[in-house]
Amino acid sequence: MSFEVYKFGGASVASAAGVRNLINVLKETDNQDLIIVVSAMGKMTNALERVIAAYFESKDLCAEALQPVIEYHFALAGELFENPAAPVFKRLQSLFDELRGFLNRNKSPDYDFVYDQIVGYGELLSTTIVNAYLQEQGLGSILHDVREYIKTDASYREGKVNWELTMRNLSRNLPKSGIQLMQGFIGSDANGFTTTLGREGSDYTAAIIAYCLNAKQVTIWKDVPGVLSADPRYFENAVLLKFISYQEAIELAFYGASVIHPKTLQPLQRKEIPLYVRSFNDCKASGTQVSLGKTIEPEVPCYILKTSQVLLELASLDFSFMAEENIGDIFKLLGTYKMKVDLIQNSAISFSVCIDNKYKNLDTLVAKLRADFKVTVHQDVSLYTLRHATDESIKVLELNKQILLKQVAQNTVQLVTV
Repeated sequence: MSFEVYKFGGASVASAAGVRNLINVLKETDNQDLIIVVSAMGKMTNALERVIAAYFESKDLCAEALQPVIEYHFALAGELFENPAAPVFKRLQSLFDELRGFLNRNKSPDYDFVYDQIVGYGELLSTTIVNAYLQEQGLGSILHDVREYIKTDASYREGKVNWELTMRNLSRNLPKSGIQLMQGFIGSDANGFTTTLGREGSDYTAAIIAYCLNAKQVTIWKDVPGVLSADPRYFENAVLLKFISYQEAIELAFYGASVIHPKTLQPLQRKEIPLYVRSFNDCKASGTQVSLGKTIEPEVPCYILKTSQVLLELASLDFSFMAEENIGDIFKLLGTYKMKVDLIQNSAISFSVCIDNKYKNLDTLVAKLRADFKVTVHQDVSLYTLRHATDESIKVLELNKQILLKQVAQNTVQLVTV
């Protein structure tokens, strides 16, 4: 029997009503053999990041930052379970005791290590509540600790999957039928410490499991109807994309489309496992299918916006050519300081790069670069990417914008603006 994999994001389980709706989705779709991957509830990852920030300041601040997380989960569980003596409350308390224990005994000053040990509790707490409610509703789910299955190296915050070991764990140890519930986003290293797969990594978790178990398909349940041609918060007239090829979806994800995690698509493509993005508010609707086939349907311009970017403009100090060794040195430093490169452009004497300062290493990077280059820094810029561009869509995109850099490649246009 081949599994299907369902992934529910934080928005879908952010409230008691959301958890009840998850049950409705399962009943409406009526799949008997499912692996369900669940994210942290609502904005709990952000809340736990505040706990981490407070931890590095003082224990008093840490306890204060943790309290809203505790209250949120107990309040949500209280809405779902009328009996205050229900076992779920004891299990939640045990997880919070475990988390407090780590905060009290940890000696490591490594921020990334501490981050992973703390932030993963968001998924552990959410799946504890969801599993208890599934069982109460008679769906007979089995809760698994995904860290026992997905194994990574010790690259905290960006764990690299040990595919061979992960596949062996899943194929040998996971039941072959029924409803199996797991956390997204987290795994563990060889020493048993929690690792994370990168922000929004729960989609990637679903893809890892699907790949390792040759799943029939993966469905990501979202609070949107599917993959849209643009984010409606920033662009007008966004339309639903009914079909996208793997290659096109990878391109959109690479440029920053937020509906699908960039790493999710590659393992699915390797085994040609279809991916569906559907609305948990309308589970009868077909949403978006990502699989083999024509590029995109309908073929319309697709707009992607990434804000809070940094544009670096570099030139050699003596106005000599930017040779290959210069560019190689620049990329080595970008890698060392974990800068995600979104756009590059170079000429004979200059090199420009638009980066995401995710890990807040910009000042250190710039100081290193200025030893060998003249560096101009533009902070808080916006990066617009237009796929399947038309002359009219380019004109609309450029309207009333101060453009620092423009790049055109085939049917893709990118603008860096202030």
